[in-house]
Amino acid sequence: MNRTWRRLAGRHVADVATAAVVALLVGYAIVDPPGPSPSWPAWSAWPVAAVLGLPVALRRHRPRVMLAWACAAGVLFTVTGAVAAGAIWLSFTPAVLVLYVVATTASAVWSAAGLAACALVATSAILVFYDRVLPGLAPAVTPSEMPPYWPIEIGVTGVLLAVAWAAGTVVRWKRDTTARLVHHLAEAAVTDERRRIARELHDVIGHSMSLIAVKATVANHVADDRPEEVRAALAVIERTSRSTLAEIHRVLGLLRSEGDPREAPAPVPGMADLPELAAHARSAGVEVELSVREEGAPPAGVALSVYRIVQQALTNVVTHAGPTRCAVTVEIDGRAAVIEVVDDGSRHGVPPRADHGRSGGHGLIGMRERARMYGGTFGAGPRPEGGFRVAARLPYDPNGTPE
Repeated sequence: MNRTWRRLAGRHVADVATAAVVALLVGYAIVDPPGPSPSWPAWSAWPVAAVLGLPVALRRHRPRVMLAWACAAGVLFTVTGAVAAGAIWLSFTPAVLVLYVVATTASAVWSAAGLAACALVATSAILVFYDRVLPGLAPAVTPSEMPPYWPIEIGVTGVLLAVAWAAGTVVRWKRDTTARLVHHLAEAAVTDERRRIARELHDVIGHSMSLIAVKATVANHVADDRPEEVRAALAVIERTSRSTLAEIHRVLGLLRSEGDPREAPAPVPGMADLPELAAHARSAGVEVELSVREEGAPPAGVALSVYRIVQQALTNVVTHAGPTRCAVTVEIDGRAAVIEVVDDGSRHGVPPRADHGRSGGHGLIGMRERARMYGGTFGAGPRPEGGFRVAARLPYDPNGTPE
């Protein structure tokens, strides 16, 4: 929010400064024109210049209204003889600057209509000035000054308007293209992450179904001789089937693809692999303090998501802030898994890269999707005292179903 406010304030200051420069140029041209002096008194040059320059200062707030103001003011002062003969095009410079903003924000049809209207009224005003106003003005005091010539006035004004419109249209097209590309990349990242989650859950479900099949076979063979083993096998089957059905339910709710079935099954990491993640980060120069508190083992899917979130968070610390200090806290209380990864920022005083905290980053998208799969919450962003914080909460019940 502060960064956005500073950017908007900076643009406003730049617009005010530009408006002041334009007003000074217009006022000086009226006071000392290249052609005959205007019929208005000399002191009126600066109020006229202020009225012409004001739309430039306000062009980002109401671009279309300011464009109409700039064109109308230019036409009014031209046909009434308040502008500088031989430099009338300066009076339409504010309209040029406002038209650029209109072209960057409005549709191509609307901005083209604004271009055509400004060019038409400016041309008409210049012709009226040279036909009716200029003949009544006193000749220039210095014969060497450039004589007024209406084709040059119209040509310069038209070229400036066209260039401003073309530049603004290109900027708007690039912004729209970039926005579409960012949206496409974000969707692709979500799709890729969901496919990875589907492959991981495929391994978990395959393992669970294999265990169920083995226990069912054992129970069937010892049903008559050892009934206590049958009850134990049925208890395992009950717990495993509940957890597996919960995972299938989540997959059906989030994923459309089952991934590539030709890929070889891979070991599923979990809570026991967190110390290895910390060791890898330490080898990259990050001082990791790992704290894991478990009150009962979480379901396999929850443990996997915890592992992946911690893995991606540590990867971001190594990539964007290392070497630094990082604290990883994981708490499992039988109802939810709470993860928090906090780093102190770079020790070299180098600010984090722009994509470290960007909401569209693929790593953050993946972590957010994993938390959402369990109906949990996820948050990531810079800390006021420096560094970065990643936090996630994955609720579940002992059977592995979401809260």
